[in-house]
Amino acid sequence: MSVMLNFAMFPTDKGDSVSQYVSQVIKNIKDSGVPYKLNPMGTTIETDTMAEALKIVQESYDILEPVSDRIYCSVNIDAQKNKGQRMQSKIASVEAKIGEVNK
Repeated sequence: MSVMLNFAMFPTDKGDSVSQYVSQVIKNIKDSGVPYKLNPMGTTIETDTMAEALKIVQESYDILEPVSDRIYCSVNIDAQKNKGQRMQSKIASVEAKIGEVNK
């Protein structure tokens, strides 16, 4: 199974720039060994199970909760059985049709 989860999570009570908090979340994802891609509006991860994907979201919340009274989170999930490495294959599929895209 492939579970692709795209999410954005950040404290809303820390001013205009929250990169010091978001970077702690990204470091945790990086250290987890889960394949991920950072983008300007969130982060996409790919795991083998829903539980693994949701664990990353929970860990992210646990990082931010001690330093914030209000945390925003947006999550999109695409789970598909009998598939893997879809972060690469979905982009490759589009590129096969229209050529190279910005990544």
